Amino acid sequence: MQKENCVLPQGHKTSQNYFKSDKLLEDYLHAHLPAQVLSEQSDALEQLGRLAAGVMNELSLTADKNGPKLRKRNYLGETINQIDFHPAYEELKAIAVHSGMFRLKWAPEFRERYAGQRHRLGFALGYLYAMSESGLYCPLCMTDGVALLIDKYASEEDKARLLPRIYTDEPKDFYTGAMFLTEKAGGSDVGANLVKASPLDNGYWSLEGEKWFCSNASAEIIFALARTGPLEKGTRGLGIFLLEPKRPDGSANDMDLIRLKDKLGTRSMASGEYLLQGSWAKIVGEEGQGFKIMTDMINLSRLYNSVAAISGLRRALIEAYQFATYRNTFGKELLEHALVRMKFWELGSIHQGQFYSCWKAISLLDQAEAGDATAKEWLRFLTPMIKKATAEQGVYVARESMELMGGLGYIEDGVMPKVMRDIMVLPIWEGAGNIMILDMLRASQKSKGLLLLLEFVYEQLKQRRGTDKLRADFALLKQKLFTLAEAKDMDQIQLEAKQLFERLTDYFQWACIAEQAGLMQTNYQELALRYYEEERLLAQAYRGQYLPSREEIAGLLAWEI
Repeated sequence: MQKENCVLPQGHKTSQNYFKSDKLLEDYLHAHLPAQVLSEQSDALEQLGRLAAGVMNELSLTADKNGPKLRKRNYLGETINQIDFHPAYEELKAIAVHSGMFRLKWAPEFRERYAGQRHRLGFALGYLYAMSESGLYCPLCMTDGVALLIDKYASEEDKARLLPRIYTDEPKDFYTGAMFLTEKAGGSDVGANLVKASPLDNGYWSLEGEKWFCSNASAEIIFALARTGPLEKGTRGLGIFLLEPKRPDGSANDMDLIRLKDKLGTRSMASGEYLLQGSWAKIVGEEGQGFKIMTDMINLSRLYNSVAAISGLRRALIEAYQFATYRNTFGKELLEHALVRMKFWELGSIHQGQFYSCWKAISLLDQAEAGDATAKEWLRFLTPMIKKATAEQGVYVARESMELMGGLGYIEDGVMPKVMRDIMVLPIWEGAGNIMILDMLRASQKSKGLLLLLEFVYEQLKQRRGTDKLRADFALLKQKLFTLAEAKDMDQIQLEAKQLFERLTDYFQWACIAEQAGLMQTNYQELALRYYEEERLLAQAYRGQYLPSREEIAGLLAWEI
């Protein structure tokens, strides 16, 4: 076999601070957050950016290779169901607590101050955190979700008791959350759930049955779905319950942890199977409205899923870019090769499309929370669209970035295999891609979200010069979408909806990049817009006619080493 003539020079540089290096994130926050708010949080962002680029890397690799262990019984033969974590996992959890990502969202002294910005601030910290540790980012997602449900639906007593455990700045006092939703009978089909809830005479309910996939199995605060009456069709008759590992007197609740899942990725975090055996739980909200209440948490966690995807995508991309900047192969630096630059043009443009569309949804979440009814309509359609696109494209970009690094990207000494394993779950978590298509279909019928999205894209097309061909193509797409709404055959509707919605997603990503190009005084977006216009949306007419320079690729990626 011929040996490749390639050398990795001494002095290979990598980022020392992910926040300071990421000009795309930094400039977005400067453009969209009040200067005073950003100033107050700049130290937290810079500190977490430094930790994510430094100590968190080693901690994350260690926690990944030394996953949680279940101790089923103690030496006396008593069932204890104790999960033991490596110290690296606990250190990573402490970093999350000290970052303030929950404190700024839920602590009374900050909620009013950051009203209208708190989701963008929290997700900015989460984005940096997940660049190094996406396994524990799942429990953090669940924790924010349970805080939302507690705040909206729990009793005042439980709010006062539990919320301080979430926004604490003391790691030893921190409680994490979980959502026990999935059962063997149905998986994503929650309407097939069988776990039964029966009222007790002490104000609690008794839960009986098995929950099949419980992420963050060590959580102190759990929300679980269970049936409060006879088995009915669909999600009718489901209640939602606040479930805790201990009863009020401190004794163990009757929750038997059958085993921990042996997963492909997110190995640092414990996922398990629980058998509920008369577990005490409090019903939250109205009986029979459980799934409706749970959707608040699900929609938030879908955005967390999207942030994890664009964060993992970004990490994979910059690992490949930092490598390519200094890698010599076949007599010249890797970035001097035309095919490599074309690949970075594609991947960097996809990153911008996913990044700006995801942050568009996060911004709308802030607006919806402030009472904007239009933003709420937007989100009903956008949330499943963003979740599907970021997850699927995150996997693609991670794989392509690994290939750009060659064999070195495949070696477990580095971070790329962990990034690849961890990102693979994101198209599955919080509803697989086909489920997202069905949800978008329902949203198009029950909200104005699709119409608002079409109007947004059209406005961006009108404002940008040289988009005549794009406008004509987009008009055909709109016509097909409206025709689809009149169809009767559900099988055909679903098949066509997938194709049309994926095409619409590309247009929405283009529009989000175009919107930011109009708002910011930067040149990061122009090359990405050109990629979408010439290589993605109108590929048949233009493919392969342009080769970006090395300097243009550097501008596109907007990453300073």
